[in-house]
Amino acid sequence: MRIDLTDTTASKVNKALVQGRRAIGTPAVGMVLTMVIVTDEENAYDAIKAAEEASHEHPSRTLVVIKRHARNLRDRTRSHLDAEVRVGSEAGTGETVVLRMYGEVSEHADSVVLPLLLPDAPVVVWWPVDAPDNPAKDPLGALAQRRITDLYAVEHPMEVLQARVRSYAPGDTDLAWTRLTLWRSMLAAALDQARVPVISAAVEAEADNPAAELLARWLEARLDVRVDRVVTDGPVITAVRLGTANGEIVIDRPEGPLATLTLPGQPPRSLALKVRPTSELIAEELRRLDADEMYAIALRGEATKETPVHV
Repeated sequence: MRIDLTDTTASKVNKALVQGRRAIGTPAVGMVLTMVIVTDEENAYDAIKAAEEASHEHPSRTLVVIKRHARNLRDRTRSHLDAEVRVGSEAGTGETVVLRMYGEVSEHADSVVLPLLLPDAPVVVWWPVDAPDNPAKDPLGALAQRRITDLYAVEHPMEVLQARVRSYAPGDTDLAWTRLTLWRSMLAAALDQARVPVISAAVEAEADNPAAELLARWLEARLDVRVDRVVTDGPVITAVRLGTANGEIVIDRPEGPLATLTLPGQPPRSLALKVRPTSELIAEELRRLDADEMYAIALRGEATKETPVHV
C-alpha cells in the first residue's frame, strides 16, 4: 500500500503509517530499528531497494531523506515537505517513508526525522553518496548508534579516507570495509592453518581502491609487517600474498566469484569469493550495532603486536 502526502508534516506522516498498517491488517509494529537513508533523487531507487531487501533479515522502518534543489524562486522561498508512505509488500517486511524536503525545511531534516523514529529502537543512518565530512557531528548522524558511509561513492576516495581517520567516532563504519569481510575471514583461516609467522605481505588491486587500502592497513596492524600496495588492472582486489619462511600464502582472485588459495606445501584449492550486492552489505552492518573496533584499527593503522589475526 502506498499513501502520498503533499505539503505535509511529520505528525501527518505518523498518522498515515498507522492508517496504512491498519488497512493491510497488521497494526502491530514488529520492527527492530530505524534506518535513515540520506540520498539524492538519482540514487534513491537503488538505496531503497537495498534497504528493503535487507529488511527481510532486519525488519525496520526506513526513512529516506531527499533534499530537493529549488527549481525557481518560489521553491527557494517556500519551505515544505512531501512524503510517500509505503507499507506491506511495497516496503519489504517493514515500512518505508520517502521524505522530499524543499526550502528551509531541508536544512533542518533532523527535526522532521526525529518524531518518526521508532521508540526505544536503534537508529542507523546511511549515506549512499555525499556523506558529511564528520558523520558523527552531522545533525542526522547524531541521532544514530551506527553511521554508514561508502568510500566507493566518492571522487577521491584516498583523500576522503584520510578525512575519515581524523573524524572517526565509535559507531562509524564504511561499506568499503564491509566488502572485506570474506577476504578477512579467509586470510584469518589461512593463517590459522599455516601457523607460521608472516614476514612480508602485499595487497594487489586496482589503483586508488579504498577497500584494498583498508585491507593493507588491517594486515599491517594485525601482523606488524609492512604491506606493499601493488597496482593491477583489477577489478577491485585481485590478490593478497603473505610471505613466510615456508613459502607464500596466496589468495588470488583475478576475476569472477572464485578465488584460489595456496598454502605452503599444499595443493591450490578454490574458494567462493564473490562481490556481494549492497543489500547484503547493509544486512551485515545491521547484525551488530556496537562500535566496529576492527574498522577503527584498520582506518587508523594502529599496530597491535603479538595479537592473533581475527575479523
